[in-house]
Amino acid sequence: MIPLIKGVRDIFPPDSELWGHIKKEAENLFRDFGFSEILIPIMEKTELFKRGIGEQTDIVEKEMYTFADRNGESATLRPEATASIARSYISHKMYADDPIRKFYTIGPMFRRERPQKGRYRQFYQIDAEIFGQSSPYADAQLIIMLKTLMDRLKVKDTTLHINSLGCVKCRPAFNDSFKNFLIKISDNLCRNCQTRANTNPLRTLDCKNKSCSDFTKKAPKISDFLCEECKEHFATVCEALKDTNIDFQINNRLVRGLDYYTKTAFEIQTDALGAQNAIAGGGRYDGLVKLLGGPDMPAVGFAIGFDRLAEIIALNNVSYTQKPEIFIAALGKQCIKEAFLWMSALNAVGIKTETEFSEKSLKSLMRRAGKIGALNVIIIGERELEKKEALFRDMNTKKQIEIKLDNPVKNIIEILSKKAV
Repeated sequence: MIPLIKGVRDIFPPDSELWGHIKKEAENLFRDFGFSEILIPIMEKTELFKRGIGEQTDIVEKEMYTFADRNGESATLRPEATASIARSYISHKMYADDPIRKFYTIGPMFRRERPQKGRYRQFYQIDAEIFGQSSPYADAQLIIMLKTLMDRLKVKDTTLHINSLGCVKCRPAFNDSFKNFLIKISDNLCRNCQTRANTNPLRTLDCKNKSCSDFTKKAPKISDFLCEECKEHFATVCEALKDTNIDFQINNRLVRGLDYYTKTAFEIQTDALGAQNAIAGGGRYDGLVKLLGGPDMPAVGFAIGFDRLAEIIALNNVSYTQKPEIFIAALGKQCIKEAFLWMSALNAVGIKTETEFSEKSLKSLMRRAGKIGALNVIIIGERELEKKEALFRDMNTKKQIEIKLDNPVKNIIEILSKKAV
């Protein structure tokens, strides 16, 4: 047997049925909010992520799947979607026709992290982005959309955390103050945070080490350094959320792990999965498009961890497997031939139908129908074929009626229509 690569997994029924349900709900929601799907490559030039995400981030330094192709050019399996969508927005000059674009994409991402519960090396994300909108109402719309999706998927006991990370005008003063603070407490920080203090200071606020968490509680707050523009932007986001009855917590320790974030940052958190408590997060990144070679264009977006979201919804113990509407229990070769024709015709008009292609006893066929949860069974044997009548059995009520075989598909559809009334 050839085993799976460490950190990846197969997703098969019934889990894949749940995943399909989540994907369908997300796509319907995005369309309701005016978003269109964009399909982006799984591979990109490594420089895209180094420049967009930041060379000093854990993702770029340690976690990317990067390799040289046959021409010696460095390629990377995408670790996230935002940089790729921004690159596409720039490459195709989408801003020239209409700078305001709303995109979503759903698919696999790749990071060589240490595998653990809720975290895989090939993982999946649901991603939504708005380009060309600087208004704080765009931030609020994304958050409302995210909370609406949680409601539609019946994800409970979640908390919305929001913060402002400032902008290029006010962040430098905070960074200087924060770095000076970290120098004073550096001996009390873990080894990772001692390194981050020089390369990516804000990430020390996100450390799960208790000592680091305790000693950074008295760190300067970025809210005390915000310029008037950032203060007004954040206040408008908060007011919009209150006006739409969205509960939230202002979390001064909330930072996002990527360099491109500015102003609003947000996360949906839950206690359902233990330490891995963030199931969705995002924020504004007004400088990314320009950084990647495009015009000075504002943008805001979010990503949902599909794997974690699916694990949380699975706790509800709801089945999303579509049960067959019809199972045809065919006895004998000639009846199997007829059953195949009926099944093909019914499947073609959208009626999920199953049958067996091998000769089995009626008892065995009924057991199979029960196992797959068929709602109705049509029993056809040689005697029924001669009489040109089959038995239609409702598996819930156990009632049976005869069905004429002069036009079996039409007659089956009529019976199902009467049942649905």
